Amino acid sequence: MKRIYIPIFVSLIIFQFSCKRGENNDRVTELIEAKRAEVAPDKRVALWDLRFENDSLKGETNQLEALDGLIDNLKSHQISFTDAVLRLPDASLGGQTRALVTISVANIRSQPRHSAELATQALMGTPLNVLKEDGGWYLVQTPDGYLSWVDRAGIHLMTEQEMQLWYQEPKVVFTSLTGHVWDSIAQKEMVSDLVAGNILTLIEEAGDQLKVSIPDGRQGWIPSGHVQDWENWIASRSTSPEKLISTAKQMMGTPYLWGGTSIKGVDCSGFTKTIYYLNGQIIPRDASQQVHEGQLVDSDQDWEKLQVGDLLFFGEKATKEKEERVVHVGMWIGNGEFIHSRGLVRISSFDPASPNYDEYELNRYLRTKRIVNVPSEHILSVSKLLSNK
Repeated sequence: MKRIYIPIFVSLIIFQFSCKRGENNDRVTELIEAKRAEVAPDKRVALWDLRFENDSLKGETNQLEALDGLIDNLKSHQISFTDAVLRLPDASLGGQTRALVTISVANIRSQPRHSAELATQALMGTPLNVLKEDGGWYLVQTPDGYLSWVDRAGIHLMTEQEMQLWYQEPKVVFTSLTGHVWDSIAQKEMVSDLVAGNILTLIEEAGDQLKVSIPDGRQGWIPSGHVQDWENWIASRSTSPEKLISTAKQMMGTPYLWGGTSIKGVDCSGFTKTIYYLNGQIIPRDASQQVHEGQLVDSDQDWEKLQVGDLLFFGEKATKEKEERVVHVGMWIGNGEFIHSRGLVRISSFDPASPNYDEYELNRYLRTKRIVNVPSEHILSVSKLLSNK
């Protein structure tokens, strides 16, 4: 067999090329991570899934300005590469990059399948940004920024122009805890169930009945006493102590549901989120996000400092070996009591003499934050839901 000899200088070139590629890979990875820390520190609300392989920039992101900045940076370092990044919203959506929830409560999951973890929920009439499709499931972003997957059956896809037209139509908000849209005033056949906070388009009035349209075009009737005109509803929203306590107590006994943010079921942060939503504010989804909002009120169990509406956070305190873990949240209602979802929506007390004394939560108490009347870029007015800006 004839032996093939590779000249030394060729080996050196191959070695130098490999070293150069390795240096480029390390450098690009550093730049990708630096940009991720800047624009997508929380992967629940920003998608920055990029990698550098075989001289190709791969992955996907919805942070398009940041991607342009990264590419300019790579070029400034004279790094040659192939741009194979999927930019979201995906062009294959054909312009249908918006959607409206068409069922009373849409289950939005961590992965594109029904067996995946329930990440959050969205109510009928909630506008969504649509990023991509996978087997009949759509990656969407809710108004609070949460990224997760929803089944095609629960949404109505729209272009931006169609969404703008929908914004201009007269709206009503369902205000009872639960109810229905009926096929006729006689209420013989149900078109859809409803929960508090659902948004519908008003078509006509007939006495004490309203004809409404669901975002997917289905129409039906509801009693006028169960809804409120959108503008009037927004104007009447208030985070006053009375309103917050009233809303929270109306949900007493609601079962705990991991990922739930509706009257059908709530987890701890879904409960506080729902309280504030029904009183005019959109706050972050998870307890570990909510804890970063507002003003620190207490971390020493000085309950005299607390006001109705303050959020109490619970979990594991930081040690030398591990970071703090925020795993639970409730809302202060005064008189040494807070309301929260654990097993079901319940009221607990920090007073040892109280029949609902909660030693378990007391032992894992971390701090209290105040979000009422404390400005934050991550807390939005519900009025923004139907804003075309």
